[in-house]
Amino acid sequence: MNISKILIIFILCIIGFVMFIPFLWLVSSSLKPMEDIWVFPPKWIPNPPRWDNYYNALTYLPFGRYILNTLFVTFMVLVGVLLTSSIAGYAFARLRFPGKDFIFYVLLSTMMLPYIVTLIPIYIMFKNLGWLDTYKPLIIPAYFGGGAFNIFLFRQFFMGIPQELVDSARIDGASEPSIFFRIIIPLSMPVVVTIAIFTFLGTWNDFMGPLLYLQSPQKLTVAVGLSYFRGMYSTQWNYLMAASTVMIIPPIILFLLAQRYFVRGIVLTGLKG
Repeated sequence: MNISKILIIFILCIIGFVMFIPFLWLVSSSLKPMEDIWVFPPKWIPNPPRWDNYYNALTYLPFGRYILNTLFVTFMVLVGVLLTSSIAGYAFARLRFPGKDFIFYVLLSTMMLPYIVTLIPIYIMFKNLGWLDTYKPLIIPAYFGGGAFNIFLFRQFFMGIPQELVDSARIDGASEPSIFFRIIIPLSMPVVVTIAIFTFLGTWNDFMGPLLYLQSPQKLTVAVGLSYFRGMYSTQWNYLMAASTVMIIPPIILFLLAQRYFVRGIVLTGLKG
């Protein structure tokens, strides 16, 4: 093992250790009473652990309802993004139509616009459509392309798949939808899983969207619900930490389930023409 590999492993160990400390402090604080959270030096091991913090946090607010709302929005957005962005990426990578390159460059230029610039016009548009206090502003835009960045990732990955596979399928009489769903998508699981993870995390942790478009308490998501633990005069820090620990469980499960697809993706990315 050369010095460069040792250096890379050392840097990765440092990054993992630095990232693990906040997570450990989060879990530790979720099991403490309020008076022990900010003591110095910190007590990393609660004695005794307050497991009732989790029960109190999940019953302090209708947190179960917030989790169901977030899962519903995340699932619908995930389906829309993966479906429409993959189709658009396939069109830009494999199909021929007038103005393809120009449309693609215009699409990429939209990535230069900051989200805050388009926030007010989009809000006014959704208000005029009567979509406020519904999930439509959070879900329906995902079914119109799924985002320029996701389209770009799909296009670049599809262009790396050998053209001979597509041509042989066309010779055998396969239609474009059949080629797309039976050949292209099974060979593109690495990019599908990557975009799925990015989309899941972005939607699950989204705070600004639900805060702007949702007003009914029973329709709120987890990210907005966490802010309710912080009051004007006091903050229930132990309950907030317990609820935050519960909130990060689904992303951790997603990463664990996606590991085998990453390994499979390493093999598939070696398939070139």
